[in-house]
Amino acid sequence: MVSIIMGSDSDMKIMREAADILTQFDITYEISIVSAHRTPDRMFAYAKGAHERGIKVIIAGAGGAAHLPGMVASLSPLPVIGVPVRSSNSIDGWDSILSILQMPNGIPVATVALNGAKNAGILAASILGTSDPAILQKILIYKEELRQAVMDKVENLVHPQK
Repeated sequence: MVSIIMGSDSDMKIMREAADILTQFDITYEISIVSAHRTPDRMFAYAKGAHERGIKVIIAGAGGAAHLPGMVASLSPLPVIGVPVRSSNSIDGWDSILSILQMPNGIPVATVALNGAKNAGILAASILGTSDPAILQKILIYKEELRQAVMDKVENLVHPQK
């Protein structure tokens, strides 16, 4: 249902967080390396054919110039969530953030925070949940768990345990 792609295997540490949250929600995914610059033909074929393979949402992580999410969005009819990755050749991640965030009109890419692959996975699940009641229920439970965790912390502040 979800495809997680990244420009390099060095992005795997970050992008694994998207896979982990999708696993938590029992959402099937594939994960691969698709470089916009080093394998452009592969990227074109991947982006143009993803919807025909049953993919519903693409999560694309990239560092540096970070063209992968935008290029995939320009070629695919699917929603693309971009994850800017702070890479070894990055300018504190700002190059990646701006490359993904500042897309031209007509080619949207939903962009999460720097190294925010977990949020990309949650967003992908939320998108799928609009048409899948089982996934929607899992999102509702997850949000309730987040709320409860905060309320537990509030209670511990008011009544510290000894």
